[in-house]
Amino acid sequence: MGITLPEFTAVERSLYLTLGGRALDSRASRPFLGDTASAEVAELIGYDLADFPMAPSKTFDIAVRAKRMDEIVARFIRRHSDAVVLDLGVGLDTRIRRVDPPSTVDWYDIDLPAVIDVRRQVMEPRPNVHNIRIDLADPDWLAQIPADRPAVMVADGLIAFLAQDVVESLLHRLTDHFPSGELAFNAYTRFHVWAVRHYKGTDSISDVMANPGFDDPHDVERWEPRLCLVEEILLTRAPEVAMLPPALRLVTRLFGLSRALSRRGTTVLRYQF
Repeated sequence: MGITLPEFTAVERSLYLTLGGRALDSRASRPFLGDTASAEVAELIGYDLADFPMAPSKTFDIAVRAKRMDEIVARFIRRHSDAVVLDLGVGLDTRIRRVDPPSTVDWYDIDLPAVIDVRRQVMEPRPNVHNIRIDLADPDWLAQIPADRPAVMVADGLIAFLAQDVVESLLHRLTDHFPSGELAFNAYTRFHVWAVRHYKGTDSISDVMANPGFDDPHDVERWEPRLCLVEEILLTRAPEVAMLPPALRLVTRLFGLSRALSRRGTTVLRYQF
């Protein structure tokens, strides 16, 4: 199967970071997520993992935050068999295969046109999966999606690439469109944004990070009052910490004693409306 890759922009190339993290995790002797499909996609597009620089702590962050979002989507679908799922800024994530929703669920994979064009070449089609080729700053794209059913929306690694006014507008439009639902994404504090810009493994995306980050999860409730924070998942306290190498496990558990220090790493925030 020949895969035609476009000339991705710097923002679009950021998908390699999360794809590579999940693929490397799947090759570990004790994977956190075990997403072998990501390794298959990386091979299909000719992405060489041998030269992919990623510390064990970053692989942990990428794999475990994806796992938490999978669990949020799966729980929501169990409660709402007719749910609408939106994977915002999906990249080449294979979440649809990991969650494997029933045919009663409509699943929308949403990203920039060039990314969706590649997804169509590497992902096996499913009758209940829809690809939407748009820029999330476009105010009209939600018209393509049913508005009369509960929705669960996830954004894995997306928020850092959206300007603050775009984030706030997107929150307004999502809560306007659906009668009820949940929204989950990994947060970026101001320190986290600084760290991503200076860490060797993520410096490739430093110039395209458009969001300054925020330190208080309740800020989102102020931007969109219909959203209510129901869960702040600190990865420093995840059960998977026990699988880390001894020194990294010790440091992570020490950070986990403090919520403020834990927020300097990866957190997944879940809101309801």
